[in-house]
Amino acid sequence: MPIRPQQSSEEQTLRWADRRALVGGRIREIRLEQGLSQEALALESGLSRTMIIGIEWGRKSVAYERLWDIAAVLDCDITDLFVPARSRPFVNPYRGGSRAMSKP
Repeated sequence: MPIRPQQSSEEQTLRWADRRALVGGRIREIRLEQGLSQEALALESGLSRTMIIGIEWGRKSVAYERLWDIAAVLDCDITDLFVPARSRPFVNPYRGGSRAMSKP
């Protein structure tokens, strides 16, 4: 049983990435449906905005206790966070400059 990321097989690493992307995409979808900003979700859940961004993009892991905090802010059951998102994730974040950001 690996205890460090570098001890995990490539297959396990990909499986974890898929799970992070599923939960993060669903958090983002629910947040957008409610018109809630990342900043508001971060402040109310006790996480940083940077952490919320990382979670939504599937790049950051989060302690499972924090999922309850996020679900409470989103006013949903925690199981709702494990349902695949209905919309496809938007994969080209706006990085500044003059081009407008496309809608997801």
